[in-house]
Amino acid sequence: MRIFRFVAAGVLSALLALASQANEASRHNALKTVGEGQFSYLFWDLYQARLATSDGQFVSYQQNKPLLLELTYQRDISKADFVEATLDQWKAQQGRLQQRHQDWAAQLDKLWRDVKKGDRLACLLRADGLVEFSFNGQPLGLVEDQAFGAEFLDIWLGEKTTAPKLRVALLGQNKNGS
Repeated sequence: MRIFRFVAAGVLSALLALASQANEASRHNALKTVGEGQFSYLFWDLYQARLATSDGQFVSYQQNKPLLLELTYQRDISKADFVEATLDQWKAQQGRLQQRHQDWAAQLDKLWRDVKKGDRLACLLRADGLVEFSFNGQPLGLVEDQAFGAEFLDIWLGEKTTAPKLRVALLGQNKNGS
């Protein structure tokens, strides 16, 4: 009887994980692509990026919730490198890092994973203004600061982005990235 409960619990857990993954995929697939592009650094292709909203248009973070930014990696990258690059981008865009950036980086360090070629990391700016992260269709967690979404997404979509060609592609203004 004890073994049966253990096996049943394992099967139930696996089914719930599959249902969660299917629900996540269906929510992401319900969103329409605004634009997509390639991000490369020097001669390395790092990831393919896709921006999606409910109507396939992007005007602003306020008008286009939910908004999905999905990155499909083409190289292995460590979580530590991710967090460091995020801090570097905030500093490049704003001139210096604020305490909120350090606090957010600590949250991201707890949420994110190392990525391998082919992995997908998704950032969903929800209607309530909070940001939900997922990894290969599995929920990673939530950043519950409403100021985070715009500052994080500005890394790709803001006018001060360090990847202006990718920004143009994500906003659907051309078919290429950077």
